[in-house]
Amino acid sequence: MTGSHDRRRAGFKQRTRVAEARAALREAVAPHGRTETVGVAHAAGRTLAAPTRAARAVPGYERAAMDGYAVRAADTVGASDRDPAVLRAAEEMRPNAAVRVHTGSELPDGADAVVMIEAVEEYGGDVEVLDGVAVGENVGAPDEDVAADQRLHDAGHRLRPSDLGLLKASGVGEVEVYDPPSVAVIPTGEELVQSDPEPGEMIETNGLTVSRLVESWGATARYRDVVTDDADALRKAISGDVDADVVVTTGGSSVGERDLTPDVVADLGDLVFHGVALKPGHPVAAGVVDDTPVLCLPGYPVACIVNAVQFLRPVVKDAGGMPVPAFPSVEAELSGKLRSEPGVRTYARVTLDEGSETDTEGKGRPRAEPVHTSGSGVLSTVALADGWVVIPESVEGYAAGETVTVEQWEVEP
Repeated sequence: MTGSHDRRRAGFKQRTRVAEARAALREAVAPHGRTETVGVAHAAGRTLAAPTRAARAVPGYERAAMDGYAVRAADTVGASDRDPAVLRAAEEMRPNAAVRVHTGSELPDGADAVVMIEAVEEYGGDVEVLDGVAVGENVGAPDEDVAADQRLHDAGHRLRPSDLGLLKASGVGEVEVYDPPSVAVIPTGEELVQSDPEPGEMIETNGLTVSRLVESWGATARYRDVVTDDADALRKAISGDVDADVVVTTGGSSVGERDLTPDVVADLGDLVFHGVALKPGHPVAAGVVDDTPVLCLPGYPVACIVNAVQFLRPVVKDAGGMPVPAFPSVEAELSGKLRSEPGVRTYARVTLDEGSETDTEGKGRPRAEPVHTSGSGVLSTVALADGWVVIPESVEGYAAGETVTVEQWEVEP
């Protein structure tokens, strides 16, 4: 690695490709392996550290799948409107009897079918069956929903509210889950304040945004106070937080006189990369200090968010033993041209509307409207967008009218 003086004089002559940079950073991350056992009721959003299996079958008994009468199928053979089978209404099952049941009721002992209420006529204490039923008809099996010892979830699955209901119904009271990975978020910049900015000062937003993003990804965030552009202060801040699973700084990652964080990381440990072929936000850096990955995000808000999603999210997921699912996406017709620099992966912000054309089902065809801006410091261009279009390195852009994929990066799958 060249020294800071040479780097600043030369700028970014070479930029690492996005996929290569991401892979290099993820190689430096190992799952922390810390686990705990928690009650199912408190496990929403947690990631399983071990597979789960059903402790019992669900529902666990034969049940009526319809409102009607439980019967012995043999007593209804040949029944029809013209020649109904006449059974006696009873409280318990016996030959030539019918027992009233409701959807979900346990099937009475001795019954093997249910006649729907629409297929009977009731006269006093008699029940006329107008349509014969077969054995098992309108009956739910004891393991219709879940079989005993059925594998429910694999390790690495992030539990959703619906999963908790399934686990509880299946007799699972506790689960082993990974501790949420910890992420230290250190905003940097001598111009940053938390409130009431004077001329020349700016409200700190990157640290707040990144902290809430990592929490939405299943981690806990240490949102630190702003650190000024001073090498000793930065060194102290980063060194003080390497007990976290991941350290991330915001600002000071480029090649200017006050862009010190990459050099500080290099002094404290190893710098994995600095400068990525990505727009907006190529001045991103990453390294390892005391076996802890450190990601240095750019200070411009849009560039900070793009790089956090591309690099910090997979690192956080890896540290917590979580999968890295793709974001939801929407296919849409582009309403204006999108440009991209050859060899650079571009994340072009767009808004979505239903458009005027309709498909065969009468639904509006989505249209993607480019958010036109020349810089990556305009936070509203990402905060008010509905997603972004990823333009690969091999493509110079998309023309109006083309169908593009809009990645909804703020919707965590």
